[in-house]
Amino acid sequence: MALTILGCHSATPRKNAFPTSQYLEINNSHFLIDCGEGTQRQMRKYKVGFSKINHIFITHLHGDHFYGLVGLLATFGILNREKELHIYGPKGIKEVTLLQLRVSQSHAKYKMIFHELTSKESELIFEDDKVSVTTIPLNHRVYTNGYLFTEKQKPRKLNMLNISGYPDIDKADYLNIKAGKDVVLPSGEVVSNLELTIPADKPLSFAFCSDTCYKPDIVPIIKDVDLLYHEATFLADREDLAKKTKHATTKQAAEIAKQANAKQLIIGHYSGRYKDINVFRAEAQEIFKHTHLAEPGKVFKI
Repeated sequence: MALTILGCHSATPRKNAFPTSQYLEINNSHFLIDCGEGTQRQMRKYKVGFSKINHIFITHLHGDHFYGLVGLLATFGILNREKELHIYGPKGIKEVTLLQLRVSQSHAKYKMIFHELTSKESELIFEDDKVSVTTIPLNHRVYTNGYLFTEKQKPRKLNMLNISGYPDIDKADYLNIKAGKDVVLPSGEVVSNLELTIPADKPLSFAFCSDTCYKPDIVPIIKDVDLLYHEATFLADREDLAKKTKHATTKQAAEIAKQANAKQLIIGHYSGRYKDINVFRAEAQEIFKHTHLAEPGKVFKI
């Protein structure tokens, strides 16, 4: 699993400060999460392949999270994209996106499939044989969802050491063993699949919690997540402002990570009032040690 930070600041774009967007590669699947202004510029800068993205997840319809979407869709058209594209986001995203593309006479002629979200409960919105995606209902000034990306459990691996103890087992049997089947030897002896395999690695997971006030009831949804991104717009001394604007502070993000037993926390969506973002990490680490700063171009690998 690899997460590339494309943008991590709040409100308007500024020099060296790009609004929210992240690129997630998990189990050979590729997802774009939010698409603030300048996202496609950042994708080119950090060598994110345009053609790899077939699913885009938008958390809410504030400009710093989706104003880059229509430009990216138009560029896909200029690049002669033919594959269909799935776009997930709040109700209204289809109307506003298609209107912009139509009025601008965009080259985007490929098929777009919009999945508009309205539920205030967590729901499964995407699933294939590799990954599932579940919504994380958040509490912001407009309807907002975070997203939980979870690998599917992989098949057990061949235990070559144990297999070597049975000379009658050959490579022709490997596919059946991988499929979970026992092996029947020429003597009639049955060798259990559990003896011939070892468990695959634990499925990895990533939770993206964008703009939201402190909302501890999301903890059961993201319990034991490997990597958590949680917005931290303000330092703890501005909790009053965070509450007023329905954002979170460093310590509130860290508290969510602690309660969820997350392995690692990334914080971002910094308010432009702060010149030194290192204070965000120091403050969050008072509660949750394994806290990292989101920074453009930074890649987190697990």
